[in-house]
Formats: sequence, structure tokens, C-alpha cells
Amino acid sequence: MNTIDLVELGRTFSGNHDKPTPLYQDDQHTIYWLGVPGLGAFRCNTYLILDGQEAIIVDPGGRGAYDFVKMRVAQILAPEKVTSLIVCHQDPDVAASMVDWLSTNPDIRIITSIRTNILLHHYGKSNYSFVNINENPDYIFASGRKLRFFEAPFLHFPGAFTTWDETSRFLFSGDIWASIDLDWRLVVEDFIRHEMKMNLFHLDYMAGNIAAKGFVNSIRNVDVSAILPQHGSILPKKHVCKAMEYLHNLKCGLDLIYPDLT
Repeated sequence: MNTIDLVELGRTFSGNHDKPTPLYQDDQHTIYWLGVPGLGAFRCNTYLILDGQEAIIVDPGGRGAYDFVKMRVAQILAPEKVTSLIVCHQDPDVAASMVDWLSTNPDIRIITSIRTNILLHHYGKSNYSFVNINENPDYIFASGRKLRFFEAPFLHFPGAFTTWDETSRFLFSGDIWASIDLDWRLVVEDFIRHEMKMNLFHLDYMAGNIAAKGFVNSIRNVDVSAILPQHGSILPKKHVCKAMEYLHNLKCGLDLIYPDLT
């Protein structure tokens, strides 16, 4: 049973990054925020899903983050026991350290979209086990618990996708709902103030309102208890509806560059 209150965690979190932070925990299923290696405004979050003997890293990060993330994983389990990496798109801040993880364990599966996978080979490794989320939208753990993948085209890559954990009902959103923030908090408290921080990312990086609205419509019936982006702060349950509304109404990218055509 989940005993972790994300709102309370955000209020009490000291910013001390000396160990992984559990975000959800029951007898067999735990989700950790592994921390961030740097303290700048453009923070890259990495998460670990642990279910029985299966350990999945969500968006492992750039090559410069590998030693930090590996150290954090080692505080939970031996790094070579990581079984899979979820890579929501191919950007180096999300994906480049996959080559280091494949050196640690060549049997690691890379869970991603077909469009992303085509580009991942350019990091220097192509001989790995690829799980195609376009053909396999559900990932079933040995325990029977499930992850579900939702495609998010052009937010901001054609092959981008998000990952919903059925047990915690957390949505790992990649760059969607990302924020840029010097006054960083682990968990969002004031959503109105946080909108400006999301705008700093979304207005430039997201394709346009059609892409944003289309994605929101595709997950309208999904029960989301928290949104865990790759950049910035976690959005707890009390802000999920506001976050959906924000994205649904967002004018960004091409809407701003060619306003007369939208």
C-alpha cells in the first residue's frame, strides 16, 4: 500500500541529494526519484521502477550523468541487475547514457518507439534488445503488474511517448509538463507560479496546440495520481487536472511562429 504523501514529501524535502527518494512503495513495487547530478535551472530527473526482480530506469540521462545515476542505483541494487531502460525520445539529455548501461549489462532491454530507436543507434551501439512500444503498448512485469505507453507525437519529437504505471498511477511524462526553474522544488506547491516555469520550456520546444490537445484527449480517461516529468518538478494529484487544462489550451511552437495560419 502506498504510504507516501507527495505533497507532504515536497514540503519536507530538504534538497539533500545523498540518496534515492521513494515516491511510491508497497510490498513488491517501488518507484524512486534518483535525484539530479547538477543544480542548474535545467535539471534532468531520472526515475527507477522496481518490481520484484525487475528494475527499469526511466530516461537514464546523458553520459555525464551516468556515474551519478549508477551510484544512486547502487544504493538500491547492483547496477548490473537493471533489466530495462525506458527512453521516451532520443535527445542526449534523455538517452545518451544508454551506451554506458549496455556496457554494464549487455542484456538490458531498450524500451522505446520505432522512430526513437532508429536514431539511438547513432550513440554507438545497435546490438541490443529493443522493445517497440508502438507494437507493444503494455509492458507486463513478471508479477502481473503493468506499464502502459501512450504515444505523444510532436511533443516534441514525432516518436515521443509517455509511460503510465498502473500500480502507482504515476505518469512519466518525459518532456511534457517539463519546467525550467532556478527556485526548484521536488513537488509543485503553487500551480499558478509553476505555469511560468513550464512556459519557459513548452513555448519553444513543443510543436503546437494540435499536438498538445491531441495528447491530452488521448489520456482523458486515464487515472493519473501524479505527473513525473524529465525536467523540473513533480506534479501531485491535486494539480493533475490543472496540468491537463494547461496543456490542452497551450499555444506554443508553430502557433507562435505562424499565428496567422493557426
